[in-house]
Amino acid sequence: MKHIIGGNPASALPQVKTLCIDDDAAGQRLDNFLLRQLKGVPKTHIYRIIRSGEVRVNKGRASVDSRLAVGDLVRLPPVRISGRVAEKAEAMAQVSLRGAPARDFSVLFEDEHLLAIDKPAGVAVHGGSGVSFGVIEQLRMARPEAKFLELVHRLDRDTSGILLIAKKRSALTNLQDQFRQRQTGKTYLALVLGRWPANKKVLDQPLFKYLLESKDGSAGERRVKVVGRDDPNGMPSVTLVKVRETLASGFTLLEVTIKTGRTHQIRVHLASQGFPIAGDDKYGDFESNRKLQRAGSVPSLKRMFLHAWRLQIKHPASGERLELLAPLPFELETFTHHAADTDAR
Repeated sequence: MKHIIGGNPASALPQVKTLCIDDDAAGQRLDNFLLRQLKGVPKTHIYRIIRSGEVRVNKGRASVDSRLAVGDLVRLPPVRISGRVAEKAEAMAQVSLRGAPARDFSVLFEDEHLLAIDKPAGVAVHGGSGVSFGVIEQLRMARPEAKFLELVHRLDRDTSGILLIAKKRSALTNLQDQFRQRQTGKTYLALVLGRWPANKKVLDQPLFKYLLESKDGSAGERRVKVVGRDDPNGMPSVTLVKVRETLASGFTLLEVTIKTGRTHQIRVHLASQGFPIAGDDKYGDFESNRKLQRAGSVPSLKRMFLHAWRLQIKHPASGERLELLAPLPFELETFTHHAADTDAR
């Protein structure tokens, strides 16, 4: 971010600043841009100075949802903030990195705009909700020279496979627009209990997200369920299913393509048909899961069998169509080989 005009650094008085938008900031909404620039300034104050016209973009008034472009000049009015508040805001911005070990992941594709990694199961994509750190925090520690690293989308903690990270703000905006407008192709490999009927190819059931009640009165765990089409709270959800392989042990390996990206969509849709994903600890068959986890079980499975296998996108800069593939992890590949000719015990 280039500062065009600024006050005397030695002055104690806040000064007018004019910032020139670069590639990393392009595509952001004006309010989100200011929230990052004016750390520690109350959100209500930021919205007030935008609406009052004190913030100018290319010398004109702008709305909170105005999108910034490369080369735009943003005028920031004098904003006073105490040193203590500024220090606290900076500390909060860095807290997610504390204790995060530097870690790089298996890279499927990388250039100056985009990084695609093969996320292992058991690793959250970001810190929060009882998780100190995730993939993005570990990548930032491993790549301190990177000016910009942001998650494009998310995967459940227990799901492995393709995860996209943007290396430029413009790439983040472009890719998130592709996901929002359903221009991407996302296909997972899922192993379910039972023999999936080959003619069951489309699951079109609304989903509703809710919280389980906790004994201590705190917010419970997140869950999702299928609801009727007339339920006003149901979110339209479409899942396409193709049989990849029917295994001798009574499992079916499916290629599952999601047309909507709802929370736990694949897990809930498959389980609602009576075919839960093997190893799923939220929506699965718990007795079957216990048997699969036993040390002497052949084959054994100690995680959920859901893997983000293929992702089709347009490159955020060139527009070229990319198809990314992440092979099954060793433990899942081994399980399918055993299950193909061995009865699960």
